[in-house]
Amino acid sequence: MQNRPAPPSSAPLAAYELAAGLLLTWACAAGAAAVLGLPAGVQFAAVLVYLGMAGLILRAWPRLRESLGAANRVTLLRACLVSIIAGAAWFPDALAANALPLAILSTAALALDGLDGWVARRSNSTSAFGARFDMELDAFFILALSFAVWQLDKAGAWVLAIGAMRYVFVLAMHPLPWLGAALPDSFRRKVVCVWQVGSLLVCLLPAVSATAATAILLVSLTTLSISFALDIGWLFQHARRSGASPQS
Repeated sequence: MQNRPAPPSSAPLAAYELAAGLLLTWACAAGAAAVLGLPAGVQFAAVLVYLGMAGLILRAWPRLRESLGAANRVTLLRACLVSIIAGAAWFPDALAANALPLAILSTAALALDGLDGWVARRSNSTSAFGARFDMELDAFFILALSFAVWQLDKAGAWVLAIGAMRYVFVLAMHPLPWLGAALPDSFRRKVVCVWQVGSLLVCLLPAVSATAATAILLVSLTTLSISFALDIGWLFQHARRSGASPQS
């Protein structure tokens, strides 16, 4: 007798995976609160951040009966860690008292950033959704770290520009739709992204003074600004070559 393919599952697999991520976020935040003495508000804030992410994922992944896949589950695990970091950033006293453990947690989230791409290639499951999920999580991670560094008084409010630049760029796409064209892959862009995260992580460490942090982050902001300027210049020239109006 021939084996027949299994019928498609009627269970909302993606929703179950997101629910598992919510439980993991709550459990990890609760564990961190117990071990490090973080206020209960950190758990609440981490869960709220995760729920916001989950809502955006559901909006972009309407096929609830399909699993997110192995690579996206790794990215989801990273989202759980980023949610805790973002939640802790709202509590300056707790953040200052636990800067080193949170820097280690942030390093773990950074390490997972390379793992999801490796899993996607190994499992032949690369997708536009996975690439976008990874990119948007990177952007939010940088914003959360920028906010944490500002909360620690390691740099002035200008440091938030490092995390906000991506979102300003996205907002600018509405009056300037040519900015939304696909950019070619760029090793430079990847290096700059890793540099932003790495420099912000270093500045979280208690041993790094505000003076040193300011110098490091000014370099980061400068390199990020140059990278965005190069991309905008490429998009402008691409719009002109393709006949689109860069002024619209």
